[in-house]
Amino acid sequence: MPALLLRLQGPLQSWGTTSRFDERDTQLEPSKSGVLGLVCAALGRDRSESVDDLAGLQLGVRVDREGVPMRDYQTATGVVLATGKVDRERTVVGPRYYLSDAAFLVGLEGTDSILLERIHQALRSPVWPLSLGRKSFVPGSPPYLTDGLREQGLLEALESYPRLASPQRSQKEGMLRVLLEDASEGSIRLDQPVAPFAERRFGPRFVKSGVIRVPDKINA
Repeated sequence: MPALLLRLQGPLQSWGTTSRFDERDTQLEPSKSGVLGLVCAALGRDRSESVDDLAGLQLGVRVDREGVPMRDYQTATGVVLATGKVDRERTVVGPRYYLSDAAFLVGLEGTDSILLERIHQALRSPVWPLSLGRKSFVPGSPPYLTDGLREQGLLEALESYPRLASPQRSQKEGMLRVLLEDASEGSIRLDQPVAPFAERRFGPRFVKSGVIRVPDKINA
């Protein structure tokens, strides 16, 4: 099946899957809900529209540069209490977690080559601004890759594409961490869209992790 590759690289990224109330978490890699949200922005698809076609795509993530987990916080006043009243004297501190200086090669695989072509062209000329998990986290490099549409399977595409960043000291030479969606086994991620994004409903999916050998060449 064909695959589409895109680059998610920037100063700050955040890919939350378990955020509750005032705290906003992030995974160490892009979430499927976050990647498809970026795709929807490129396509100009409203949050109330169905994402069933996109949710059916298989996701793969190659970690070209591990992000540094960091924490910030925001404050809010005029908090609504459980009684429904607004307490204008109360201030709430909300922790925000994010990744600094990360680089990911993300792949989407599916049987519908026309859909992948539409996404590829939309990434080149997005309808709405693209972001890396939060609206304020803009990409440092365009997600669109000229040669991102591949006549290869997902794993083969991730293995053969040049690196997006120079190796880190913690990485073995030529080896990168990879995560692939699986139909029946692996760790569970609660980031599979099961309804339009406006409804904020997500189900589980399986993800298998491993390492792959990639070319030493750096993609400019």
